[in-house]
Amino acid sequence: MPFKRTEDEVVAHVPLDIPVTITVTEAKGISATIDLAERLAAHGYHVNPHLPARQIGSEAELVDIVNRMLANGIDRAFIVAGDAKEPAGDYDSALKLIQALDHMGRPLSDIGVSGYPEGHAHISDADLDTALRTKTPYAARIVTQMCFDATTIARWADATAQRGITVPVIVGLPGPVSRQKLVRIAGGIGLGQSARFLQKQQGLLRKFLTPGGFTPDGLLRKLAALPTASAGNIQGLRIFTFNEIAGTEEWRRNLAASLPGALGEPCPPAQRVSAQ
Repeated sequence: MPFKRTEDEVVAHVPLDIPVTITVTEAKGISATIDLAERLAAHGYHVNPHLPARQIGSEAELVDIVNRMLANGIDRAFIVAGDAKEPAGDYDSALKLIQALDHMGRPLSDIGVSGYPEGHAHISDADLDTALRTKTPYAARIVTQMCFDATTIARWADATAQRGITVPVIVGLPGPVSRQKLVRIAGGIGLGQSARFLQKQQGLLRKFLTPGGFTPDGLLRKLAALPTASAGNIQGLRIFTFNEIAGTEEWRRNLAASLPGALGEPCPPAQRVSAQ
């Protein structure tokens, strides 16, 4: 997240061959995300900013964002609808923003879109399937929302592949973050956005309230052991750091040493491991 110390923390702890995804908060807006993306790109990182469609007010604003990105060698983005209650302009869905970029001549060569192994609280499974089918022709990867059951993730990835969607699946995985850290992050992103985040991530909330808290190692080991994972086009991870950057990177390195191959290989290419 584009907080005050994020740049320093990334530079101090994250290797340049690990791509970095930068989310958008409603409190700070898209500009803060693009500012940080520019600075990290200048350090040599492969940067992947979020572009939430519902927070982009006009075509002119979209052109300005894209021009800033391209001027700094950034041609990747993770495109989501975003959680804003009302769209700021005409882009009320990820698909509309992707189509707008298509009309601009596809200036971004690498686009990621969302996948929902456990469904969505406010969108039917049929509508999710339709949205995924219409977005994936433009996409380089599908990044899943956080899910805490390896079998559910693998089955969803397999079912997606069986429907003819062969875009690589990148599994969204929370890093080893504490309950206290999550509470601080929730406060920093604004009350409305944090409430919606927790509403969407009820599994995360339950895990954090369980004695002992959540550790991602078991989930990843189960996922790596499932024979269905490769058949479902699972090709990498996006690790949600919640800005616990130093601790997450230490965990990632230790796990990579103890579980060879499960965390992929350094990037590029994009379909491996990224930190958010």
